[in-house]
Amino acid sequence: MVRVALIGAGKMGISHLAILGAHADVELVGVVDTSKIVTDVLQKYSSFKCFDNATKMLEVAKPDAVFVATPTKYHASLVRELLANGKHVFVEKPFCIGVDEGNNLVQLSKQQKLINQVGYHNKFIGTFEEAHNIISSNAIGDVLHFSGEMNGPVVVKRKEETWRSKPDEGGGCLMDYAAHIIDLINYLVAPISKVHGVILKSFYSQSVDDAVFALLESNNNISGTIHVNWSDETYRKMSTTLTIIGTKGKIIVDSTELKVYFKDADCPAGYTKGWNIKHINEFAEPVDFYLRGEEYSAQIDYFINAVLGKVPNAVNTFESAWQTDKIIHQIKNYKTNYNG
Repeated sequence: MVRVALIGAGKMGISHLAILGAHADVELVGVVDTSKIVTDVLQKYSSFKCFDNATKMLEVAKPDAVFVATPTKYHASLVRELLANGKHVFVEKPFCIGVDEGNNLVQLSKQQKLINQVGYHNKFIGTFEEAHNIISSNAIGDVLHFSGEMNGPVVVKRKEETWRSKPDEGGGCLMDYAAHIIDLINYLVAPISKVHGVILKSFYSQSVDDAVFALLESNNNISGTIHVNWSDETYRKMSTTLTIIGTKGKIIVDSTELKVYFKDADCPAGYTKGWNIKHINEFAEPVDFYLRGEEYSAQIDYFINAVLGKVPNAVNTFESAWQTDKIIHQIKNYKTNYNG
């Protein structure tokens, strides 16, 4: 059993809490939140031991691993404290606000030889994983270009400000939304290294971006674009789509469907020349506890198995998330006019 604690019982924290509480290899030993309303409810209706600060929790609960699901501005200080205390850490995305503080945590986790993971759940969705397998096997040839779209109805009217509407706390479409597709492109295609053009637009927010449009280039000279808008009410929920053009074919992939075109018959087993359309049901791996989507349980399963030594610490590491943070930083500083 892995002794696990959670810091931050908000939206994602409660999701993680539900999955961890049902996990066969986890003993949930503590929950930290600064809201007394939250901790009072948890103590009244669950068996979770609750705390109002991380330091006290570490002293009393003595976890092996800790999940951090707080606003982004608190990630660096909390993760640093946890690593210094020898704890394995899963932290929500994006990793850190500052590039330097993220790099420091990467180095500290390596020095301490601790398991580390960041919550970019798309890598645990079967269609994206199959796309990764096809691209990495050179089945569509050399990648020439990519385009990523991400849309959803997160901010569709002016509303009271929260941490998500404050740039210094990790708010805005770029940090909270576009981070997902940047990280996915880094994984499926190649790490992005250059930013050639940016438009950051605000539709409803006063201080942060609601949409991100950027022209990018990978470290092996593959061109691409991203179009991200969290103020699009024509979508019922988050939608993420990647189109990848290669010399031997083309991929269009989202979380539910994979469409692949092969120019000739020299293609992977199970595929044919021309268009192939496959559904997520062909790739999704079963999980013991389903909540919102199997990917949320799968990422936690992977982290726990890494702590137990059953799998390598090789997916969504601090270092890969730090690479994503660096591109977010470049985009943010390329142009800071939120009105485009």
